[in-house]
Amino acid sequence: MKKIRVGVAGYGVIGQRLADGVKCQKDMELVGVADVAPTLAVQALFEKGMPYDLYLAADFKKDEFIARGIPVSGTLEDLVKKCDVILDSTPGGVGLKNKEIYQKYGVKAIFQGGEKNEIADVFFHGYANYEKGLGADFLKLTSCNTTGLIRAVDCLDREFGIDRVAITIIRRVADPGDYHRGLTNALQIDKAPSHQALDLMTIMPHIEATGILVHTPVTHGHIITVVATGKKKITKEQALSAFSKHPRIRMVKISDGFLGNASLFRYARDLGNPRGDMYEIAIWEDSVVETGDSIMFAINIPQEAVVIPETMDGIRAVMQTEKTSKEATDKTNGYLNIPSWKK
Repeated sequence: MKKIRVGVAGYGVIGQRLADGVKCQKDMELVGVADVAPTLAVQALFEKGMPYDLYLAADFKKDEFIARGIPVSGTLEDLVKKCDVILDSTPGGVGLKNKEIYQKYGVKAIFQGGEKNEIADVFFHGYANYEKGLGADFLKLTSCNTTGLIRAVDCLDREFGIDRVAITIIRRVADPGDYHRGLTNALQIDKAPSHQALDLMTIMPHIEATGILVHTPVTHGHIITVVATGKKKITKEQALSAFSKHPRIRMVKISDGFLGNASLFRYARDLGNPRGDMYEIAIWEDSVVETGDSIMFAINIPQEAVVIPETMDGIRAVMQTEKTSKEATDKTNGYLNIPSWKK
């Protein structure tokens, strides 16, 4: 079978991981990656022996690539012309300009969470609304927090039916290595409801959702607390059973040393995972409690890698290689070795 030809526009935090994710998919071919400047990520790519062909997303820093001896294979348009699908992980707003190039050459594209929903035909999640993405020209992925949140809520919704959720997001302020947010010792609260709650309702309109978001001066992951109310009471045992069966959810315990977000990041590093990445969200078994007719639990969101599996699902949706969510997610999970801890 002919492989799906995929390119990545924007070789930053998400773009690097998208490229690696595509390389793991045996039914896909990574044509190359594109960026505008010789960033540290690009420099690392060069020093690793250029395992991926590099294309210039713009010419204004071409001389810097030449000065550093970093080889380029052409322009973004050259990359687009060779691809079936582009994964656009450029900064918010850039993808809208790039879309004109994708449309020019009739190439499908999947945009990451930084773009506005209007950029795409479908606001997409691999489990919750996969079938809506079949054959679409343009998808937009949910943000890292929304991706993980929907995994957990959809898991319960499929098993028991969910009427409403209330969430609190304890949000990391920046990715590791970022300095643009400054050095802080404070928490900052956003006006409710948070966009993640609104985005969940866009993907799952049958559920009423609201939420509060608090920015925290940490970098290694978000934590979300969720209170979910089912169509009928969900017991702790039922919730634990449902979560434990989901391949992209890992149940953890405080008594095993998983004290918080940093514990999970360190554990992923100790496993030897590239960049300390984890594709799965973690739910603390200790956090799952019944509260009246609702169930409450806490999730860890590894923000740098959590959207990669759902993006691979999106490629399968737009190319219609798998017709159902189960077929697509099973194939993605297999190639990404999810759930690795059960093997």
